[in-house]
Amino acid sequence: MLNKVKFLMATGLVTIALASNSLAADHVLRIAYQEDPKTVDVQMTQDFYTLPLNVYDRLVEAETSGPGQTQLVPGLAERWDVSDDGKTYTFHLRQGVLFHNGEELTADDVVYTFDRMLDPKTKALSTDILNFVDGATERLEGTTTSVPGLQAVDKYTVKVVLKEPYAAFVALLASPGASIYNRKFTEPLGDQYGLTPETTNGTGPFVLKEYNLNDNQILAANEKYFKGRPKLDEIIIRVVADSETLRLLFESGELDVFDIDYAPTQLPYFIGSDQWKDQVRSGPRVGMYYYHINQALKPFDDVRVRKAFQMAINRDEILQKNFYGKGAIENGVIPRGISCYTAATPIEYNPAKAKALLAEAGYPDGVDINLTQVSSWSSKWSDMNQIIQAQIKEAGFNAQIKTMDESAYFASRKAGTVDNYTQNWSADFNDPDNFFYTFFSKSGTAVRGYNNNDEEVFAALDKARSMTNAEERCALYQKMTDRIVQEDAAWVPMFSLDHAYVVQPRVKNFVVPWNGWSDMSYYKMEVE
Repeated sequence: MLNKVKFLMATGLVTIALASNSLAADHVLRIAYQEDPKTVDVQMTQDFYTLPLNVYDRLVEAETSGPGQTQLVPGLAERWDVSDDGKTYTFHLRQGVLFHNGEELTADDVVYTFDRMLDPKTKALSTDILNFVDGATERLEGTTTSVPGLQAVDKYTVKVVLKEPYAAFVALLASPGASIYNRKFTEPLGDQYGLTPETTNGTGPFVLKEYNLNDNQILAANEKYFKGRPKLDEIIIRVVADSETLRLLFESGELDVFDIDYAPTQLPYFIGSDQWKDQVRSGPRVGMYYYHINQALKPFDDVRVRKAFQMAINRDEILQKNFYGKGAIENGVIPRGISCYTAATPIEYNPAKAKALLAEAGYPDGVDINLTQVSSWSSKWSDMNQIIQAQIKEAGFNAQIKTMDESAYFASRKAGTVDNYTQNWSADFNDPDNFFYTFFSKSGTAVRGYNNNDEEVFAALDKARSMTNAEERCALYQKMTDRIVQEDAAWVPMFSLDHAYVVQPRVKNFVVPWNGWSDMSYYKMEVE
């Protein structure tokens, strides 16, 4: 590998322009991750986005515009056009944008990036963002070596043709997986791309300066960033696995940002501390906790039992007790912050009515059920199961908690035989499709073990994907919310949480990311 990198450097393919060594790194932001991302190749990860969101740019960006709110803004594409039939997207690139190695961004780089993602040899993990592109499936399956739906019209114009209209396509292109690479730099590196500073190259506001495996990464300001140089000189990202150590490092002044997600039990301490309470930054998380229901298993094949299960869970008690009340009860399929969101019909907490429904369904003396949890997952899931186990007993549900290992859980879920389980889902991109289709499409409801085989829902969700009238599309989703949650009682929406951070007083312009990830762009942030 080293010889290969030396050769590339000698031939001029690797000439990364780091921040000037003469620049005193006075404005340094110090943050932490609990795990090492192992790569800066965003096509090879679906978990670690801090490096990609700062090293790369995308054609379109999703910027936080308010608490739990986002807007799509031009990125590497200064504008785009959509054909009347909703199938052809033409992106007009900014001219003069430079990669960190000095190469200018061109349409060919965009086509290369997406083709690399679809090339079966890459084994990329984010290919679903291109599912609708004409020829994407054939490229992934290896039956063709090109994608007709990806076209470089000229040096600064990219045309993307879809097989059929997909209303969420632009929102998908703002996701980290759609980060743009430079063909000349990336192609010769093959699977070694993104493993070191010398093998990483983007257009983003920061350049990867150092990568010390399982220890830290250092990002330096991109002096030639097309939006203007960042206010930060460097970002130091430390790998610290232990949450107590993270807190101690923060309180001793060695970290500038403490993500409460890494140690949720510390929230009462910080909000009750005279030193830190004014340094807490909190915003709505665009995501939802929910309880799954498997309609293929008795007694949940009866809608009355499913409705009883919904009414037997005291969601507010769980929010208050387990999450310090920092969130909002959800009643639909999409949470607050997602486009098309409107408040859904509330689900009533009423154990007495739930018990009557069970009796009506043929279970006057109660019914035995199983609740699933995974042994290797966070204790918060077992805590929730135990609370729910106690809550629903009043309505007549005699619940046993069934513990499985992760592989058995996923196999059982995929086979459609898994018992009810609790989980959460955070938005990958801001569109209702990210929730509705994921859980309640014909494929989604099967692979996640819901088995809500409602043909009206299937047809509506397929239709919504291709609708170009935003108002009519939202109205359809609102109708399907009532159908799925109220009529089918297909799941129990629980709550969406707030995402809290504690920041040092020297940190300025800190904005809680709209999607609730711990990953964010630090381009606009400052430190004194």
